[in-house]
Amino acid sequence: MTGAGRDVAAVVVTYHPEGDCAELLEALAGQCRWVIVVDNGSLPEELEPVRSACAAVGALLVELGRNTGIAAAQNRGVVEAERLGARWVLLSDDDSAPAEGMVSLLMTAFEAPGQRPVAAVGPLVGEDRGGRDQLVYVARRWGPRRATAEELGSPFLEVAFLIASGCLVDLHALREVGPMNEDLFIDHVDLEWGLRARRAGYRLLVVPRARMTHSLGDEVVRIPGRRQPVHMHGPVRNYYLARNTVALIRSGLLPVAWRVGYAVWITKYSAFNALVADRRGQRARALVEGLRDGLVGRTGPRP
Repeated sequence: MTGAGRDVAAVVVTYHPEGDCAELLEALAGQCRWVIVVDNGSLPEELEPVRSACAAVGALLVELGRNTGIAAAQNRGVVEAERLGARWVLLSDDDSAPAEGMVSLLMTAFEAPGQRPVAAVGPLVGEDRGGRDQLVYVARRWGPRRATAEELGSPFLEVAFLIASGCLVDLHALREVGPMNEDLFIDHVDLEWGLRARRAGYRLLVVPRARMTHSLGDEVVRIPGRRQPVHMHGPVRNYYLARNTVALIRSGLLPVAWRVGYAVWITKYSAFNALVADRRGQRARALVEGLRDGLVGRTGPRP
């Protein structure tokens, strides 16, 4: 553990992990004082190797026994981190890989010059797969958009929101902003929290020198004429993305132009998944259900 991570607790959420997460846990244990793994209902045979990996590095394993959603699992991890005495919490998915020294670099951003305090900071997140793409989003007129190479050349970059995995959160700010929104269950949880943090007067920063690799979506496809790859999720995630996008548009957290931008995005997203992607019938049903439930205000896990 580095000196910069002495009061940092890493919270890793697992859900049917593909491996034992040993490499991730070792990396986090070397940079953070505590490591907490919150399991969202993985099968016993999936959890046993994770349990062994936790024991090897002294990580705390919290078994929830069922899928409570990413937001609820993160909130439970934060509770455990506060109980241990942490000052900051580093959120992580089980398929992420922090670079050496990432936490130390992230900590420097809390002292970055600026008029407003910093609620959370994140690394330059890149995908570790074909179609590799950076996942840093800055505020534009019509909503969050990918940062440019020039913007990523700055030591500290203010962003619209932070991808949850790799996000280092100041617990003082989290108490003021509030916990992750468990009603969303999964998808847009990090975006919604970031919107609340910015509304409360905080900044969200990325430290481009800090690096982490991460997987987003089930697969990545390239579309002719489109520079950025498209992240493909399964039909279940189609439901949550559709529902939670509508919920965000209706929440009052988005500026008017962003509401328009997200309305256009969910229209294109729905059309692509229902008409072009594989399993079109399943996707179309999930999207219709999600849009309907978003309009009527239904939240939580998909019925």
